[in-house]
Amino acid sequence: MTNYASDAVPGWAAQAWVIWPVFAVLVVVSIGLLLWSRHLDAAPRPPARLAPVSRLVRGQQASLRPPHVQRVRGREEELAVLAGMLRRPRGRFAVLCAVGGMGKTTVAAQLAAQAEAAGWRVFWVRWRDGAGLAQQMVETALACGLPEAELEAARAGQASLPDVVWRQLGRVRRWLLVVDNADEPHEIGPAGEPVADYRGWIRPHGRGLLVVTSRDGSEQTWGPCAQLLPLEPLPVRPAGQVLLDAAPVAGTAEQARELAARLGGLPLALHAAGTYLAGPTSRYRTFAAYRQALEQELRFLVGAAHPNASNPQVARAVVRHTWEVSLDQLAGEGNALARPLLRLLALLAQAPVPLSLITPDLLSVVTGHDVTAAALEAAFAGLHRYGLLGLPHSPGSTGPASGSSEGAQVVLHPLIREINAVALTAETTDLAVWHRALAERLTMAVHEANRRGRAGWPAAVLLAPHVPLLLDYADPRTATHHRTTLNTLAQVLQKAGAFGAARLLHERVLEVETRMLGPEHPDTLTSRNNLGNALFGMGEPAEAIRLLRQTLEDRARILGPEHPDTSTSRNDLACALDGTGEHAEAVGLLRQTLNDRTRVLGPEHPHTLASRDSLGLALDGMGEHAQAVRIHRSTLEDRIRVLGPEHHLTLLSRHNLASALTRADEQTEAIQLLRQALNDHARILGDEHPHTLASRDSLGLALDGMGEHAQAVRIHRSTLEDRTRILSPEHPDTLASRHNLALALTRAGEQAEAIDLLRRTLDDRVRILGDEHTHTLSTRNALETALAMSTQRPQSRWWHWLRRRNVAASGR
Repeated sequence: MTNYASDAVPGWAAQAWVIWPVFAVLVVVSIGLLLWSRHLDAAPRPPARLAPVSRLVRGQQASLRPPHVQRVRGREEELAVLAGMLRRPRGRFAVLCAVGGMGKTTVAAQLAAQAEAAGWRVFWVRWRDGAGLAQQMVETALACGLPEAELEAARAGQASLPDVVWRQLGRVRRWLLVVDNADEPHEIGPAGEPVADYRGWIRPHGRGLLVVTSRDGSEQTWGPCAQLLPLEPLPVRPAGQVLLDAAPVAGTAEQARELAARLGGLPLALHAAGTYLAGPTSRYRTFAAYRQALEQELRFLVGAAHPNASNPQVARAVVRHTWEVSLDQLAGEGNALARPLLRLLALLAQAPVPLSLITPDLLSVVTGHDVTAAALEAAFAGLHRYGLLGLPHSPGSTGPASGSSEGAQVVLHPLIREINAVALTAETTDLAVWHRALAERLTMAVHEANRRGRAGWPAAVLLAPHVPLLLDYADPRTATHHRTTLNTLAQVLQKAGAFGAARLLHERVLEVETRMLGPEHPDTLTSRNNLGNALFGMGEPAEAIRLLRQTLEDRARILGPEHPDTSTSRNDLACALDGTGEHAEAVGLLRQTLNDRTRVLGPEHPHTLASRDSLGLALDGMGEHAQAVRIHRSTLEDRIRVLGPEHHLTLLSRHNLASALTRADEQTEAIQLLRQALNDHARILGDEHPHTLASRDSLGLALDGMGEHAQAVRIHRSTLEDRTRILSPEHPDTLASRHNLALALTRAGEQAEAIDLLRRTLDDRVRILGDEHTHTLSTRNALETALAMSTQRPQSRWWHWLRRRNVAASGR
């Protein structure tokens, strides 16, 4: 091996005072070269050899100049991202993707204007077909200084034309290239080259920025180097400003925002409405009048058909037709099911649609053709890829087909839904076929959810907004059947603790039955009673008690005082009264109901056991804890034998017995039962079910009574957070959790936070329940105790023990 090292060094190199200055000079020169390079990159003037675009326009060739746009509203975030990429592309390109009408071209044109103002050269390529794209890309490369010899070599087949173009784009800086309306990426080419391979016309390899606008928002289509920027509808404020820009004298900013919300923030619809309102001969000249007219004339305003809709460029600019362009493209790909699928989704409510609701059999009925599961999945995936539907609970999903969970769902933009419903009406001579098929499928889905028990609760919640459509489709022969379906779903929702959704269904059924059957028909009275129970579950006790009391009076008069329905009304009214602190009246009603049900139904009938359980709760509320314990213990035993150990009513009995034991100072057994009840409720009903939260709250009370104040505070705090989120901040159960947390904090010596919570709870209970309600008085008493404790000087342990016993005696 040869050794090139030498022991001999120049004399000057042995001197440190020479070496260090030389090293410093080299460092300074390197830094200077680096700064000069960055200065060249950021220079405001374009490279000298870029020829003007205007020289390249020959014959029928399209102009490479970008379109002019007015001020863009509500897209500041997307433009900021694009501006950052323009300065430093870093091997990426941008894809502005969204459904038609969302303003992709407008955003790209605004970026182009900003780039031109900053000194970048801008090239705007309008996608028409593969040949046109190739021609415009060559023009762009020539404008960037592509030598004619290299172009001739490519034309002679000696080199790849895309390679030649992109090699030149890699030589020069400070350019922006926009490929607009690239909605069919598989056609971009060259033939056989997927876009994501980056061997065709779309590449991230240049030293400027490539921006593509497309309806295709699939990551698989554009590959890993694409920065996807999906455009959403405009927020209400900037959307309203778009209307004001177009029609400044059509009304106030608030009226403009109301119309913008009605149009769903869709830029194309906003532009169409603003242009219409600014027209001197338009029938409607104000935002308010136009918004009101949409309810009856949507098909003649934003839903109007255009005579030249066969021209794709015209269709893109018309709200009624812009989405038909995407459907035509999907049909051209062999996805003919996408259009009828979108029309079917448009018949449902403006709410997320569970994918499980749409089956191949359903599509087969409405289309008259055999539909396979694979074809249906492909249709969903195609509609999602073109932005015609969204996946609200799967933001990272690439398509519906990838979401295999039962909770997968899709959602339509409000205007897409309405316009497609209009289109279906225009295309179909017999809508009854569609309505009947959808009604049968909704009915079947409700019965499936009911049959599955707790496993069907998520599906029931998703079905709730759509099932009322059955009442619109019903004829006299199916009306009763459809109302029964709504009531069945409402009962499932109440078991699931979804009282708000159940209330809406009960209200709708009650309104229909009152109109069709009369206010005193037995079915109407049943619906009114159901609504009262749902209102109480939602935390509206005053209105619930009013409805339940009225129903009891009407049933006793019409059906008789001993009719089973009358007993049900009496029991439900008593439970509502007991829940609001009216224990004495509740006990009287429940004793009567229990006697009647025992005599008529038998002592072990589920309704009889329910009355006995409710009586135990009311007696416990009156302070009759020992009697309540006896009733709850016997009810629990009977329910285990009759209903089974894991029935939700059995779990409720165990919880109620434990709560009564807590108030009877049987803390050890109470805590053991409450832990079991909490575990069973969480396992069987779920962590966030109202019954589970009630078990957790009761466990906190029991632990607080045992002196485990820190643990009680943690339990009450988490329960309060969950009840606030799930039930609402002003629900009676939420107020009870806040009151109980304050009591635990008081006993733990955290008087400042306890006082704040008690003051808020007192204000809410006075406003919601009244100044003299028992729960209000309990909170006022607890607040006075906490205030007194906070102002007392330190006392003996005995004094603190006595104070805590006084607080414990105040109850909820």
